[in-house]
Parts: sequence; structure tokens; C-alpha cells
Amino acid sequence: MNSDVNRSPPLGRVTIADVAREAGVSVPTVSKVVNGRYGVAPATFKRVTEVVAALGYETSLVAASLRRQRTNVIGILVPEFESFSAELLKGISTAATGTGYELLAYSALAPGGISAGWERRSLSRLAGTLIDGAIIVTPTLLMPTTSIPVVAIDPHDGPGGPSTIDSDNIGGARVATGHLIELGHRRIAHIRGRSDLASAQLREAGYRESLENAGIPFDSTLVCDGEYQAALTAKAARELLMRPDRPTAVFAANDMSALGVLDAARELGLRVPEDVSVIGFDDVPEAASSKPPLTTMAQPLLDMGAQALRMLVKLLDGEDIPNHVQLPAELVVRASTGPAPIGF
Repeated sequence: MNSDVNRSPPLGRVTIADVAREAGVSVPTVSKVVNGRYGVAPATFKRVTEVVAALGYETSLVAASLRRQRTNVIGILVPEFESFSAELLKGISTAATGTGYELLAYSALAPGGISAGWERRSLSRLAGTLIDGAIIVTPTLLMPTTSIPVVAIDPHDGPGGPSTIDSDNIGGARVATGHLIELGHRRIAHIRGRSDLASAQLREAGYRESLENAGIPFDSTLVCDGEYQAALTAKAARELLMRPDRPTAVFAANDMSALGVLDAARELGLRVPEDVSVIGFDDVPEAASSKPPLTTMAQPLLDMGAQALRMLVKLLDGEDIPNHVQLPAELVVRASTGPAPIGF
């Protein structure tokens, strides 16, 4: 028997046969050790576990799920990996510590972009054999029944179907627009988010409500489509800021759109916030490091991710959880907003 368990592991996937050969035991003996079954002498058990650790052997998740009806893996399904989902993942990862569950982050981004129904296709690939439950970020469809426990974060259609968690989009938009109004702005533009997202619709509704509450007439020409797409946002921002009666402030439906407005203002030689104030929504990391730093409505993304993980673990343990959890959005004032310029 080879006593050197610190040797380099074989290239490629380590198999159970590799472990048996290195430990000098049979494959059935290794199987007993890794599956926690009786009938292995303590010295042999110690030897096999040392080899398993040294070679980095992992049992197949699919095989494990067939034996135990459980993988102890939670899937995090996102349409794409970007700043919003990355912050949620950080919160999910922190909350998963000590739960006994591992995480599998899975992106369903297809050629040509995000497609409706991606979450159903992803669940059909992963549910039952690779993951025990799933956290789905911004699902496009309501899923009243699923084969495994599911928690949805910021679903397109709002609360409904599986348990959901989101932030106060309409209230946050009211606060964002109200902040600009308090600074003396009256010509306040809005760059809308994706038309299929309930959260984007609520943010536009909050913008309109705040104008109405302040007695400011709604001007439909100051509302432009951005769809959370860089090219559309840049086009909308340039068109707004090149108008002879340009707005003195812009509320963008998310931070990445707001950062696009900052870029457009810079290209047009406008100063922020002296000539135009800009506010976003989300508080992704890029917001604090932009020039100037972006005023925004902070969604508690880390907390949303952490709470979604805790909700799902309770579901997996057979406990009841709320059907809908909503967290507040908080105004974070930075240097991109200021008093309305005189004469506008």
C-alpha cells in the first residue's frame, strides 16, 4: 500500500477506483466510507478519508440524489450574471454558511439574450437530481406548482405563485422623485425600466404619484424607454438632455441606466449636478464609484438574498413561510443630485 497520500491527484475527474487504488482497498470499501456505512475498520476508515481529501474525490450529485433522495445543494437560478444578481449571490452565500447546504449558481442566458420561460427550462434540468430547492432571480413566469421548493426574488409579475421577496419599488420611487422635488426641480424626466417587469412599472407609478402629490403636471414627453439596455438608455438620455427645454433632473429606473445618463451628460458637456441631477435605483457597487458618485435608492440586495436563502431552508425543513416579504428601499444621497439650476 502506498503510504504517500500527499501525492498530486490524477489529472481529470478523480474516480472511486482512483481512491481505492491509492488507499490499497477495494472499491466497495471506499463506497462504504464515503456513504457512511458500517463494516470498515477504524484504521481503514481513517486511511480512506485521508486519500479522499488528498485526491479531492467527490461523489456524483446525481448518484447521491438517487441513493438519498437529496443532494443538499440549493440552486441559484439567474437570467444572467450582472451587478444586481451578483449582490444577491453575496447575501445568499453568507446566509448559507452553517446550513449544511452547498450552492449551485446557474445562468440560463441563451444565445440572443434572455428568453421568457427560462426558469421552467432550468428547473427541468436541475430539479431533483442536482438541487433540492431553488432561489430564482427575476423569474419571467408565475409558477404556482413546482417539483421542488422555490423562492422567487423580484419576479416579473410581482407576488404570486411561489414565495417571493422584493423591495418597496413604488415607495422607493416616490422617495427618489420627492428628493428631486425638494431640491427645487420641476422638470423631472424618467427613464423607464423593462416593460415586462412589475418592479419597473411600480417605479414609474411612484414617479408619477410623487409629481401629482407635489402638484407638478405629468409630461409624457419626459418619460423615455430604457428597458435596462445600455444602447436604449444612452439614446434616451441624449435625446432628453439635448432638448432646448431639457429636464433639470432624471430619475432612472435602475443604477446602470442612471450611470448611462451620467455618461451622456459628460459627452454633452453638462455638469452633474450643476446642470442636471441624476438619481438611480438599486445601489449596486458601481454607484458609489461613479463620477460623480450616484445618488440612488438602495435596495437591501444582500439582505434580500440572505432572507431568500433562509426562507428556502425553512421550506426544505417543512416549515411554513410568508407568501410575500417586502423590504424597504433607502435613499442614499451622494454627489449626483443638487439644487435645480436657476432659470429652469
